[in-house]
Amino acid sequence: MSNGDDAEDADGDESAAAEGPVVTFEQRLDDTAADLEAAETEADLDDVEAELDGIESDLEAADLPEPDEDEEDAEDPREDLESRLSDLRDDLESQRGPYVEDVAAVVEDAEATVADSEWTADGEGQAIAAVEDFLETVDEYVTVAVSAGNTTDDAATALEAVAGTIADSGLDPDDDSEEIAALLEAAETLEDDLEAAETWQDLTVQEQLAAQGFYDVLTNENRKDFPPEWNAIKLYANDGEVEPILLALDKLGDSDFFEEYVFDQLLHMGKDAASAFDELHQRAQKRNKAPIEILGKIGDPRAAETLHDFIDGDGDASLQKIVLRALGEMGSEESTQPVANRLDADDPEIRSMAARALGLLGDTRAIQPLSNVLEDDDEDTVRASAAWALRQIGTERALEVAGEYTDDRAYLVQAEAEKAAGV
Repeated sequence: MSNGDDAEDADGDESAAAEGPVVTFEQRLDDTAADLEAAETEADLDDVEAELDGIESDLEAADLPEPDEDEEDAEDPREDLESRLSDLRDDLESQRGPYVEDVAAVVEDAEATVADSEWTADGEGQAIAAVEDFLETVDEYVTVAVSAGNTTDDAATALEAVAGTIADSGLDPDDDSEEIAALLEAAETLEDDLEAAETWQDLTVQEQLAAQGFYDVLTNENRKDFPPEWNAIKLYANDGEVEPILLALDKLGDSDFFEEYVFDQLLHMGKDAASAFDELHQRAQKRNKAPIEILGKIGDPRAAETLHDFIDGDGDASLQKIVLRALGEMGSEESTQPVANRLDADDPEIRSMAARALGLLGDTRAIQPLSNVLEDDDEDTVRASAAWALRQIGTERALEVAGEYTDDRAYLVQAEAEKAAGV
């Protein structure tokens, strides 16, 4: 044999040596695939899993040939083997079970759906019926001593109990595979039935409002405005009915224009909107000006502490003025000092509103700060507001202080002083 032939044989031997481990792994994977196909029990599947674990461990340690970087689309033996190993693991998992734990998990999810969904009246009945059907099926395989009851709370409680019963049933994935499969099918049917049951989210906003009687206030005689939601809200506001208005706000409040309309109606309702306090207070905490203004008209002092945090307004003069007025209208004496502190604000409009808020609060502790404003403030409009506030406080001392300015240089201050003095 020539030297050239010797070199060719040497290259072939090296190639065969490199391919040897790959062929061995392929054969092991072939054998494992055959074992997986023949597996009949969980124990058999456990053995297959152990085989795959061994192959994976050996593959990680194996010295396999690298793909030729100069060859386009060169195959990577390691990548191909790892891909096949992964596919076999997926096949193994799909062949396992089902287990009672799988059924229990589906039932637990169904329980959460029943408990947490916002069912319509029709949907609640559909959900309860679905649970009752499921319980009847389960009772063919596992004894259950519960019923779906008359409410979704009852139905959820029943599912919670059944999930535990199924998990503790002791059904074996080998010996009782048919029973477990039937239970899993029943649980999945329950999921489908619950998905088909009607929730509020399945309805359009108008359908939700109609189902809750929102449009019942409208008749052929009183239908005037369009859209009808506006017409209904105005009618509810005229009748002092807050709950339907809040319902509409919840369903249609994504529109800034509609939200503004609702707030305007609540503002005009004044104290009649008192039952909207919680909703308005929540919105006021986001420094929403309209709810703050309405809270002032309601006059509920529970919101005062929240508004004290906004009294500086972060530079927003319009917010500060709305907050100050609202605090005055709420009438909480705890607001006197925070409001009086704004008599030193740079903006004369804020100083003026602070003075008027003190007048609305009516706390006699404000007499001296208001007296100082009358004497020292550079803006006559602010001084006039201080005189007005003293008149609102109305005690003998307050009227006396204001009445000292009947000859004031500023007509606005003089007019307030004369009223205080009874001139």
